[in-house]
Amino acid sequence: MIQYCNKCVTPSSRPGLSFNQDGICLPCIISVEKDKIDWGSRRKELNEIALWGKDNSDSNFDCIIGVSGGKDSTRQALLARDDLGINPLLVSCTYPPEGQSEIGAQNLANLTNLGFTTISVGPSPKIWKTMMKRSFIKYGSYGKPTEMALYATTPRVAIAYRIPLIFLGENNVLTYGDVGGSTTGDGNRMKYNNTLSGGNPSEFFKNTIQKSQAIWHSYPSDKEMELGNLRIVYLGYYYKDFNNKINAEVAIENGLHVRNSKPEEIGAINNFDALENDFVHVNQMLKYFKFGFGKTTDEVSELIRLGEMERDEAVELVKKYDGKCSTIYIKKFCEYLEFSEDEFWDVANSFRNKNIWQKKYNGSWELKYKLV
Repeated sequence: MIQYCNKCVTPSSRPGLSFNQDGICLPCIISVEKDKIDWGSRRKELNEIALWGKDNSDSNFDCIIGVSGGKDSTRQALLARDDLGINPLLVSCTYPPEGQSEIGAQNLANLTNLGFTTISVGPSPKIWKTMMKRSFIKYGSYGKPTEMALYATTPRVAIAYRIPLIFLGENNVLTYGDVGGSTTGDGNRMKYNNTLSGGNPSEFFKNTIQKSQAIWHSYPSDKEMELGNLRIVYLGYYYKDFNNKINAEVAIENGLHVRNSKPEEIGAINNFDALENDFVHVNQMLKYFKFGFGKTTDEVSELIRLGEMERDEAVELVKKYDGKCSTIYIKKFCEYLEFSEDEFWDVANSFRNKNIWQKKYNGSWELKYKLV
């Protein structure tokens, strides 16, 4: 059975999500508590963290920020430089050419135009593709090894360049109620969050990939992090207005390019998310099959918490767009991983959660538990 939050539209099928006795989910509870937070004390703590970064760096850079060129990483870079007054080194883990969108490339270039120094790390496209395909077959999601690379790159560069302070954006536990991690600004154990599973990609090696070939997918060990004196911090924890809406507004004002896609093509109402890669729309559809919710649910739930949308409107948008994905992206995904579309749908539907989905008389699928 699926329970939906009585305030937003987030379902209990989201891994790790909890509700209080009134049927309100953790992120909604936290959003109400924001007005009670002593933001002055948090700012003081953040200033001390920034100073620690300056004092402990063996470089002319004070911190590292992992960037995709998207709204969140653009705002993180601007906050670090223009608000905290420190010098960030931006690190981008680039997708293989087949996976990198044109908008993503433009937005990475925009960070350079904004005056930031950026290092780009390009993991082996062959290794990337192989592990991505194996993840899709095993989990009905290609994202485990790719997320490992996106998150493991920054601490590896931090250790190599002796820049121990790393800023991340939002804390997913607080924003979405995800599994693992902390409920504070401390991100040192983020590799134990849901999909990262400790940051060890060896399950995808299958005797054809050596550990040394997947170094950028492999998160540093706890010992390596300790020796590197790494301090990973959720920057968003310290800013009351760090959210998708404000981050997008700030990033767009500073040159961010956005999508022209329609909601029914990408399963999302916002045009400023996941800009660097088109395969993410396929993954959101697959998430919908497994858990009964997609990107639209996340978007409208946040808007409800921000007071920007009523729940009734959110329900209608979820019904209209959640789980949608254009065949253009599915075909592109199949061509990249060398699947036929029939093979893709065989795998995709094998991961459809039969506890929450049922087949109709015409062969189509519907959720057993309706959002109202």
